Amino acid sequence: MQIKGVVKYDRKTKNLVKRLQPGDIAVINHRELDKVAAQSLIDSKVKAVINIAPSLCEDYPNLGPLTLLDAGIPLIDNTGEELLNGISEGTKVELVDGDIYSKSNLIGHGLLLDKDYILRKMDESKTNINETLSKFVKNTLDYAQNEIDFICENLPMPNVKTTFNNKHTLIVVRGHNYKEDLIAIKSYIDEVQPVLIGVDGGSDALLEFGYTPDIIIGDMDSISDNTLNCGAELIVHGYPDGRAPGLQRIEDLGLEAKVFAARGTSEDIAMLLAYEKGTELIVAVGTHSNMLEFLEKGRKGMASTFLMRLKVGSVLVDAKGVSKLYKSPMKARYVAQLILAAMVPLMVVMVMAPPTRELLRLMLIQFRIMLGI
Repeated sequence: MQIKGVVKYDRKTKNLVKRLQPGDIAVINHRELDKVAAQSLIDSKVKAVINIAPSLCEDYPNLGPLTLLDAGIPLIDNTGEELLNGISEGTKVELVDGDIYSKSNLIGHGLLLDKDYILRKMDESKTNINETLSKFVKNTLDYAQNEIDFICENLPMPNVKTTFNNKHTLIVVRGHNYKEDLIAIKSYIDEVQPVLIGVDGGSDALLEFGYTPDIIIGDMDSISDNTLNCGAELIVHGYPDGRAPGLQRIEDLGLEAKVFAARGTSEDIAMLLAYEKGTELIVAVGTHSNMLEFLEKGRKGMASTFLMRLKVGSVLVDAKGVSKLYKSPMKARYVAQLILAAMVPLMVVMVMAPPTRELLRLMLIQFRIMLGI
């Protein structure tokens, strides 16, 4: 492998992807690279990725590295932070297998990952999955005991202008396959016109698909300025003690926001808000609901999400994976059968109509004359 390009670097991948241009080489510091981050790099059309941290996890099979390779993007892994001494934003580099050169000088080296190596490491990590699951469940139950007030007490809800009564609510989170699932339920959105809530980066996805969110909820650290200025009601997720670091960014943009101080994740409080405001149905896209997804987010348990789903489960529909329910292409014989089925009633009408019968009779006479019979 030999690749040349300009590098761009950030310690946070979600911030880096905002600056990346097609053909750039992304330098990240992302331990145990998750699938969502990998997909964001793919969407940025980078030429290659260099990770100064280990991309693979020993405790569970994280999907980020394999996602990159399946998209044809090379990944040089675990170069160490020493690489940062030889590069800066905009440095032109050449990648030769696992070696990194700048102006013909070797400035770093990492392991160029291939698919066989990744799959072998993922298989090895599966041997630890039972122990990881045990720790995850214990953490979830321990924290659930401490966070029970999250769903059992009457938390002060922010006053919102958006009406939820007698309406469905669509909550979009930047999670696994969220874009594909949004495409799959587009007809539902257009027909039902639910209240649209974007959770952090999920708000950008709504705008990308041509929908303006009614409410944006989150820490406000992974949303574009353009989306924040779209006219949606803004709710900053704050800590239980009232601190809300994301509020500063909103004020810097000259915008107004309310603070929802509560434990849990931003997607949890989005569901809680819709539920308490009287929505008929909550449809969730991209939300996190299993151990691997929470581990990829760096969370060792899912207490608040477990509790929240217990509370709102009667009105919650999780659209995760709906895009995978049926992907088979339309077969030729199915198309032929559809066309034939559509032609049958048309032919019956034509035969029974008097003008058509006369036309067919004339055509038959002409045909007999041509054959001399």
